[in-house]
Amino acid sequence: MPTGNVGIGREPGMRAGAFIVGPRDGSGAALLDMARAIGFQSVARYRGLDAVERQFESTPLVFFLFAGVPRLSRLKPATAAIRFAANPRLRFAPMIYFAPQLSRRQLESCVEMGFDDVITLPYVNGDIGERVFRQVGRTVLYFETPTFFGPDRRGRFGCDVLAPRRPGRRRPLASPGVGGIENS
Repeated sequence: MPTGNVGIGREPGMRAGAFIVGPRDGSGAALLDMARAIGFQSVARYRGLDAVERQFESTPLVFFLFAGVPRLSRLKPATAAIRFAANPRLRFAPMIYFAPQLSRRQLESCVEMGFDDVITLPYVNGDIGERVFRQVGRTVLYFETPTFFGPDRRGRFGCDVLAPRRPGRRRPLASPGVGGIENS
């Protein structure tokens, strides 16, 4: 197993693009550099779902990497647009939040917004590329309620983000994969 770059975006048969969501400088610029360094085939700033749809022509798998922001609520429009998109390739695309530190409440907010992973920086538990790309090749159970769509996180942090806030039933959805999308 490599200890440096994973390089998944450039390996034959595995093409992945990354969209960076967040400020243009500081944490957003650092995340843009990191995404290039770990080997995404394509790295761009997020400018709406139309650009992501066009990216699928080049890279059949995209990741959304969110840079730490002072107010997480500012990310809700982007996370909701992704998680409730009609295109399943968008809807099930990995969303990862990167932040220097998080309170318990901020972590719960990330879960409520449907993030697949939250990584605190600096990351000291090995190769960050391996951590990012472990989203690929595994089955993930997603749940949908009127106010939530995201990975199954029941029982985490003592909160139940799947509890409907309005009448309605939750229904589990099998992910077509981040683990099931063919990357050829």
